[in-house]
Amino acid sequence: MTEFDQEMLVYDLLEFIKVDRPRANILRITLNRPEKRNAMSYELRRELFAVLEHADADDSVRVIVLRGAGKCFSSGYDLTQGSAGGGGNKPATTPPYYTASGIGYWARHVVDGCFRMWDMAKPLIAEVHGYCLAGGTELAASCDLVYVADDAEIGYPPVRLMSPPDNQFFPWMIGMRPAMEMMLTGDSISGVEAAELGFANRSYPIENLEDAVLDVAERVAKVPTPLQQMNKRALHRQMEAMGIRNGVRAGTDVQAQAWFTPEVIDYVSELRRGITGALDQRDGRFGDYRTAGRA
Repeated sequence: MTEFDQEMLVYDLLEFIKVDRPRANILRITLNRPEKRNAMSYELRRELFAVLEHADADDSVRVIVLRGAGKCFSSGYDLTQGSAGGGGNKPATTPPYYTASGIGYWARHVVDGCFRMWDMAKPLIAEVHGYCLAGGTELAASCDLVYVADDAEIGYPPVRLMSPPDNQFFPWMIGMRPAMEMMLTGDSISGVEAAELGFANRSYPIENLEDAVLDVAERVAKVPTPLQQMNKRALHRQMEAMGIRNGVRAGTDVQAQAWFTPEVIDYVSELRRGITGALDQRDGRFGDYRTAGRA
C-alpha cells in the first residue's frame, strides 16, 4: 500500500468532513454537516484541525482549499455543545485542542484555533457560498485567501442578543465604519459587498465559484512551499506589527464581559430551552436569516 493509499484510508474514516485532491498539489477539505448547515461541533473541528495539520506537513500538498457541503459554507459553531455558545469557563466536552479554562474560555479557544491556521506554512483558501455566519466568518477570515459567491450571506447575528465576536477581525479586514454597522445591527453583507469591503478577494456567480477557486489555487501552488511560507509570514508579520494579534486577543476579554449583562443572561436561558426558538426570537424583529420572508 502506498503512502497516498494509506492517507486516503485515513481520510475515508472521517465523519464530519470530506477530503479530496481536485488538482495537482491541491488538497480540498469540505465541511460535511449539510443537514446542520455545517455547524461546527467539537467533533467536526477535531477532524478539521487534524487534517489541516496533516496537510501542512505533507510535501505533496502546496495549497489547501476549505469549503462547505450543501447549501452553505457554515452557519457558525454548534450551539448545542455547552460552552460552544460562548460564555462557559471550561469545555462541555473534549475540545479539539487545549485552551486554559476560566472566564472567557470559549473566545480564547476560538482565537487559539484561528491563529493555529494563521501560523500554518501552507496557504489556505476559503471557498464561501450561502450562509457564512458567526463562527463561519471567523473560519473564513483565518484563511489566507477568501473567494465568495455573489449571493453569499456573510454576517455576525449573535451581536443582537449574545455577544460581540469571539474573534474581532472585522475592523482589521473591512474597516471601522462598515465593521461598526455590522456590529450594531447584526445585518449581513452579500458576497459582492464582502469583496468590495475587503473581507473577500473576489466574488463570482455561484456556478463559477468552484472553478475560479481551483484556478487560483493552481497559481498559488506553482510557488515552492519553502518560499511560499515565507511570503505568508512576511505579510503576517506586518499585520502583527500593526497589532492584529494583540487586538484580536484583547477582544476576547470584551466578549467574555458581555456574557454577564442581564439581557445576555436571559437570552442564554432561552437558548437552553430551545435553540430554534431562541434564534427566531433573535432575528424575528429584523426579518432576516432563518426568519426571512415570514409574515
